[in-house]
Order: sequence, then C-alpha cells, then structure tokens
Amino acid sequence: MVETRYNVIGGEYADTSFATLAPGTVQQRFGPLSHGEAMSLWRSLSAKSVDNCMVRFYVRAIEEDAIEAWFVAGGEYADTSFHKIATGLKLEIYGPYQDRKEALVVWRAITAKTVDDALHRYDIVNGGRLEEMKKTA
Repeated sequence: MVETRYNVIGGEYADTSFATLAPGTVQQRFGPLSHGEAMSLWRSLSAKSVDNCMVRFYVRAIEEDAIEAWFVAGGEYADTSFHKIATGLKLEIYGPYQDRKEALVVWRAITAKTVDDALHRYDIVNGGRLEEMKKTA
C-alpha cells in the first residue's frame, strides 16, 4: 500500500479571505512529507506566525493538488455540526470552476444571501473533497 504524501502550503495573504497572496510574496510549499511530518511542520510554521493574521498555512494531500476543478458546496444543514444536510434537502453544488478565485466570487455571492441563517454553510472545495462531502451529506 502506498502511503499518502502531503504538502504544507501557504504564506502571507493580502487579506483574511486567504484568496490572494500579499503583493511581492510567493506561495510557500514544503513536501512531499508523511502526514506526521506535515502536521509537525504546519504547527511550527503556524506558531511562528501566530501574531500575524494574514499568514496561513495548510496541509494538503498531494493527490488533492492534482484535482484542479473547484466547487462551492453546502446548503442548509440539520444542525451546527455541519455534517448532515437538513432532512428533505440535497447538497447544493456550484461549479466546476477553473481556479479557487473564481469559486470565491460565487461563494461570496451565495453566502451573502444566507449570512443571517446559522444552519447554512458553504465551502470552497476541490473535486476530491466534494466527493467526500457527497458521501456524508
């Protein structure tokens, strides 16, 4: 069995939407790493930047990087754990979009309509994560 390998990705962003890197910066990418190594590095990088809300790092399986399509998925959930879509409703899926920025524009428009409803939630996900959401929704 092949062990999944991970990258730690991030850097300093222009704002807290974490969609666009700060001017003059480049995305940092570390890996491939084992899950334990990736989590350890992520904790270390996050601890170093804890006082800067514009810096964000995340761990992503290398297979996820290969899935380029982006989607906005979510809807009205049964409760605020956001694991199960409300009874009688289906997972809403918008996309695919070629890049995360395009999906972010759609996400902002959709979430603006439901900002006052605590049971609505939408996420920007890649194709792999979308398949996971479909299984649990």
